[in-house]
This record gives sequence, structure tokens and C-alpha cells, in this order.
Amino acid sequence: MRYELYYWPTIQGRGEYVRLALEDAGADYVDAARRGRGESRMITMMKARGATPPFAPPFLKAGKLVIGQTANILLYLGSRHGLAPKAEAQRLWVHQLQLTIADFVAEVHDTHHPLGTSLYYEDQRPAAKRRSSEFWSERVPKFLGYFEQLIDESGGPYLNGRRLCYADLSLFQIVEGLRYAFPNNMKRFERRVPRLTDLRNRVATRPNIKAYLASDRRIPFNEDGIFRRYPALDG
Repeated sequence: MRYELYYWPTIQGRGEYVRLALEDAGADYVDAARRGRGESRMITMMKARGATPPFAPPFLKAGKLVIGQTANILLYLGSRHGLAPKAEAQRLWVHQLQLTIADFVAEVHDTHHPLGTSLYYEDQRPAAKRRSSEFWSERVPKFLGYFEQLIDESGGPYLNGRRLCYADLSLFQIVEGLRYAFPNNMKRFERRVPRLTDLRNRVATRPNIKAYLASDRRIPFNEDGIFRRYPALDG
């Protein structure tokens, strides 16, 4: 089956977590909004009535199914492509981890738009500076320290031990995004999470991921995505 992934065509955003899973699995998919009138079709699908339209991208079309929300999409793909455990309890555990990652992604976004997404960054610089400071002193240690501990307790090198799951791919994206948006802070902080850094390195060398990162399918980080580089926020 050929999947259709719908997400904004010029940013990695939340769609990138799905792309990484599809790429690692070698799945047959098309990044639909990056082709022809795909973005218009995406918006039309969100406005559909009398069905189960997704609230916002990303969403995945799999046959007759249309699945929205990043963690929900990954829950679906994981069991079908060897990226999630077979036992129900462990599948739900990985889903729980992905939801925790989603919470952290929201906090990353709020470092540069703490007062509201409708305001420009230039309209909320003082608040963004305060939020970013608290983010690095309190939130990053809490979240990344949690994942570091899980890798340690699993025996590593991944969250579930020797076998990679889709949440590991998402943690790769978290490390990459923080390196881009906060290079100075992240360089200092990585000394505290060596297992997470090792996980990132292992994911980067997986054959399908390595090929994806070198291809034009991987949209570069930019200042329109979740991970944005504002030097004033990188202490």
C-alpha cells in the first residue's frame, strides 16, 4: 500500500516525525502536499463535512483510512512496520513516550512564541527570552533527563533496549532540532545526556535514515518551523 502523508510543504514541523518513521521502514509513501496541487487537496480534506476530517496536518491517508495527529499516526505505523513492540502493554508504553515527546515539542515552540502564535517573534522578544531561560534551566533537564534515564535503565542503546522503536526516531529529531535552534545551549547540555547523544548517532547511521538525510526529501531546518534559530535566545 502506498501512503499519502499530508503536511506543510516547506517545513519539517510535526510531519518530520512521521517522515522519519516512513523512511526508516522503507515504506512506499508520497509527501503529497509537496506535489502539484497537493497543498490545496490537503486543505480541502480538512474542510470535509460528514466524515472524520483531521483538525490539522500532519495526517496520513492509508487506503480508506485518514489518520490525524503525529502520535496517532506513529501508533498505526509502528505495529505495521516493525517500529513498535508486539505486546499491547509495550505498544501503549511507546505511544505514551511519543505523547511525552509531543508535550516537549510544544514547549520548544513556546520558547519563541510564548504569548501567541498570531504575534510575530519581534512582538514578544522579552517574553521569549524569559521563556527560553526557564526552558533550559527547568524543562530541558526534566524532559531529556527522563529519556536519558529510560535509555540507561533499558540497558540501551534505545528506549526499549536493543530494538529501535519510532520514539527513538523522534528523539533523534529532538536532538537535531535543539542543535539547530540552540547550538550553544545544546552543546553544553549534551554532556549531561551521553546516552541520548549516542542514540542520536546510532539513528543517523541507519542506512535508510542516512540516505534520507542526504536527500532532497529532508527539508532543511528554517525559521518557519518549530525549531527556529534566534541567537538572542541561545545563551
